Amino acid sequence: MGRCSARQRRAKYTYCDNVNVAVLIESGQRKCFARALDWPGWCRAGRTEADALDALDTVRSRYKVVAARAGLTFPSAGVLTVSQRLPGTATTDFGAPGAISVADAQPLEAPALEEWLSLLMAAWDELDEVAAQSSETLRKGPRGGGRDRHGLLAHVLEAEQAYAPKIGVRWKGIDPTDTDARASNRDLAFAALRASSTSTQTTLWPIRYWIHRSAWHSLDHAWEIADKQP
Repeated sequence: MGRCSARQRRAKYTYCDNVNVAVLIESGQRKCFARALDWPGWCRAGRTEADALDALDTVRSRYKVVAARAGLTFPSAGVLTVSQRLPGTATTDFGAPGAISVADAQPLEAPALEEWLSLLMAAWDELDEVAAQSSETLRKGPRGGGRDRHGLLAHVLEAEQAYAPKIGVRWKGIDPTDTDARASNRDLAFAALRASSTSTQTTLWPIRYWIHRSAWHSLDHAWEIADKQP
């Protein structure tokens, strides 16, 4: 293990390799994402790297709930460490984590795969639960912008439908209220992810990145719905 310098130890976030939450930074022209590489869905954005790290740290307690739902122990006091920096893409500036790292391309085999799938399902369940307890009308921005609950759920499903072919799955477009169809789509995704982990055939998106992206999107909007209650 490497050792932090005195200057690094005084910093709010360290940049050495002997701490316990590895973070990927992707920086675009207008937006930056900080993504915890070993905790799919724990990812936040900001205008700068420091802003993104602050945002990631701020939702730590929220993500701990998701990890508990998945039956996993979460390092609630772990120090955030930038392990890799990548240039952002057009997707980054659009508002989604789009950079694929070396870590994302590493194989994900059982039992780690099952832990990641548990976190993904927990993220999906978190969105379902928050939406079920939410009012349909959400607070809008200063100029009246923003979707209501149904619109946000439809947006998430449209995105998931676009993500599915990246792992060789075809999802049908469904209504957000059709819980049986959503469960069927998720079963298809889990089967494809498990099959891909033992196959030599590559997917368009690495398995780790696909799980990260889907979990992040569900949690991002679950927390948005919770924060915009009237």
